[in-house]
Amino acid sequence: VTNGGKTTLAEKLKKMLPNCDIISQDDFFKPESEVETDERGFKLYDVLDALYMDEMVKSIRNWMKSPESSGVVTEELQNTCDNLKNTEDVYILIVEGFLLYNYEPLCEIWNRRYFLTLPYEECKRRRSTRVYQPADTPGYFDGHVWPMYLKYKNELEENATNIVYLDGTKSQEELLSCVYSDIIQELKKLRE
Repeated sequence: VTNGGKTTLAEKLKKMLPNCDIISQDDFFKPESEVETDERGFKLYDVLDALYMDEMVKSIRNWMKSPESSGVVTEELQNTCDNLKNTEDVYILIVEGFLLYNYEPLCEIWNRRYFLTLPYEECKRRRSTRVYQPADTPGYFDGHVWPMYLKYKNELEENATNIVYLDGTKSQEELLSCVYSDIIQELKKLRE
């Protein structure tokens, strides 16, 4: 969901996990001139066609081929706990965005999938505090953003499996703790 805390969560995880990098779907938006406009004058940003998805897939696959040469900086981790010992040869890529699980070429690459949700009112409130380029026009949230979120969420629920749904109204600390713990469990499995 838009403004659900995806980027914030990804950035906090990156600081806590070894050899971790992020690819953000927001970096693959087409220029405004290439984004379709509907009959109401709304720029259709909340659809896959507004993104260079092939380029995103290529970036992910390139990272997967050679994560150690991807520019990931092994920094002193903020959380140096016993859970992370013997993981220096493991590389973690966090891919964050709002239309990831509905794009078929990406479906087979996910190890873990998290989906942040927000109720309508909270989402609209958060969205109203953000400044976008181009700016949201009056009625854009109700006329395009929220309906597209519901459409893609419904498709996801019908077609995807193994998704952990996260309540975006929970505190950043709670969300971070939940996802971090889950990733630590995955790392333990890799070591075994």
